[in-house]
Amino acid sequence: MQNRCPWCGNAEIYVHYHDTEWGVPERDSRALFEKLILDGFQAGLSWLTILKKRDAFRAAFDGFDPEAIARYGSADVARLLDDAGIIRHRGKIEATIGNARAWLKIEEHGGFTDFLWRHVDGRPLVNHFTTMDEVPAQTELSGRLSRELKAAGFKFVGPTIVYAFMQAVGMVNDHLVRCPRHREVQELPLGGG
Repeated sequence: MQNRCPWCGNAEIYVHYHDTEWGVPERDSRALFEKLILDGFQAGLSWLTILKKRDAFRAAFDGFDPEAIARYGSADVARLLDDAGIIRHRGKIEATIGNARAWLKIEEHGGFTDFLWRHVDGRPLVNHFTTMDEVPAQTELSGRLSRELKAAGFKFVGPTIVYAFMQAVGMVNDHLVRCPRHREVQELPLGGG
């Protein structure tokens, strides 16, 4: 693909992620949970590192099943801290357990998908950036969503993490305008592609 967004470089796994997943509107509540958790684990690291470990994360965290994760106890934390396939960070692991519990509460009261997507009135925000320098690290909207997630009990959901998440799940289309995915993502059904 010519003119793809330059942030993905040439690593095959990263290019595939850019070309098939990043920016595609995601409406599945559990998939949204997984992506939010992975964005939290990415803090301080490269997204490429997370992509390379994503399958190991899925195996370690029961396929990112929030109901299973919400039941984790100290033995599970110890098991995860001993798993070389994932990022072994106690704070992020414990936050994932708490985030699963917060997700369950939101699911009981209207659902996680609606909780997130109402911030963009159910439709992706489409930006028209021409260079990477124009793409913000966070926005007023990501700050507001971050505060709401924190109020609901989530951790590792600062405004920068939340904006990266919003880009990844298609709440915001930040493909550069010269990238073919900018238009392709816009033309997808609102439920994703």
